[in-house]
Amino acid sequence: MKKYRIAPSILSADFARLGEEVTRVLADGADIIHFDVMDNHYGPNLTFGPMILQAIRGLVKAPMDVHLMVKPVDALVPMFAKAGADIITFHPEASEHVDRTLALIRDNGCRAGLVLNPATPEHVLDHVMDRLDMILLMSVNPGFGGQTFIPETLRKAALVRERIDVHVASNGRPIWLEIDGGVTAANIADIAAAGVDTFVAGSSIFGKRDADGGYAGAIGALRDGRDIPVDREALQTIDATDIRASRVFAQ
Repeated sequence: MKKYRIAPSILSADFARLGEEVTRVLADGADIIHFDVMDNHYGPNLTFGPMILQAIRGLVKAPMDVHLMVKPVDALVPMFAKAGADIITFHPEASEHVDRTLALIRDNGCRAGLVLNPATPEHVLDHVMDRLDMILLMSVNPGFGGQTFIPETLRKAALVRERIDVHVASNGRPIWLEIDGGVTAANIADIAAAGVDTFVAGSSIFGKRDADGGYAGAIGALRDGRDIPVDREALQTIDATDIRASRVFAQ
């Protein structure tokens, strides 16, 4: 059975009660917490730094998925790793040496990934597949939540999924395929059919609070859209403590 993961983006959460938001969304069925980090330079918004991640890390054990939309990127990698990141992804346009940045992420005990903007071609993946644990496809332009899904991303997802499958068939490590932007209960089935296994959702979760203040309804709607079960078994393989203790991803 294919494994799927729901990753709420805290960019759409209520910052006045962020700790409560994170713990509640995980209790209501989310798998991962997604951090959209922007510097108002590469990413056209200003969001949050490693101190926010560190504060949340102390509340939950779920994997922390940090998407760096910053330039330059290398200086922030150790900071977010130390703060508690489990996965760090970045844009190839934001790094002078993509292979070196991927190695830096792994050297700091985290899983590493690349992010492809809507207009970024897939061939940037060609010579670094063996360095990747995740590929994140942007299905909107970076910057702000609530944007509409770009349909062309489905074609790109299918092409990237084919690359991943060829890589794994050649004894390469498994690579998660994540998507971020405009994911809803109405389109998640099409996105999953294109080969995506990890779904970032912001306003479609945090913007649809249940009457009791929780998010079980919104997360349930996303899972019902593609019959997506909670993937607790797979998530246990990237427990934060185990990653930092063994450094297995730095090898």
